[in-house]
Amino acid sequence: MIFPEDKNLARALEFTVEMDKMKSIFRRSSIFDGSRRENDAEHSFHIAVMALAFEKYAPEGVNLLRVLKMLLVHDIVEIDAGDTFAYDKEANLTKKEREEKAASRLFSMIENGQELRALWEEFDAMQTPDALYAISLDRLEPFLANCLNKGDTWFAGGVGKEAILKRMAPIEKGIPALWPTILDLIEENVENGYVSD
Repeated sequence: MIFPEDKNLARALEFTVEMDKMKSIFRRSSIFDGSRRENDAEHSFHIAVMALAFEKYAPEGVNLLRVLKMLLVHDIVEIDAGDTFAYDKEANLTKKEREEKAASRLFSMIENGQELRALWEEFDAMQTPDALYAISLDRLEPFLANCLNKGDTWFAGGVGKEAILKRMAPIEKGIPALWPTILDLIEENVENGYVSD
């Protein structure tokens, strides 16, 4: 492939080619109709659109453009680090180290990589209103996939109610209007036998 002489333009093209690999990183979660597992690119697109849909319910002062950027880059590191199932305790022990190494390589590929890495780190820290809103959407999408697919990954992984409540906790602050529905859906899945109490 021929790259332009402008170094930063060439880097943007190279980064674009690299990002295509997100389409080959398959997550544990299924798409909502349950027909197959979703990939990272689909997940990132879906939650970015969800940010628009739930904007009215975001915490006060949330900067939607920053949130959209966070959501689009939050799983880039999985190109190198792979997808780590949220409820896999052993795999999560090495997740941070693997993802930091991946972030160093991937975000260095593009001119504004420092800004994107800072947003990725902010997302992971879950301390700002932008990050809380973004992480809530990231947690909500696979949660809904499980609710629509008879507990799917929860049931297969033997995931219990307390673990799900802990995982979903950011939504209480990130999309507070939705929190009662989350609690009801968890109870519904317990009652249906898809989640252990």
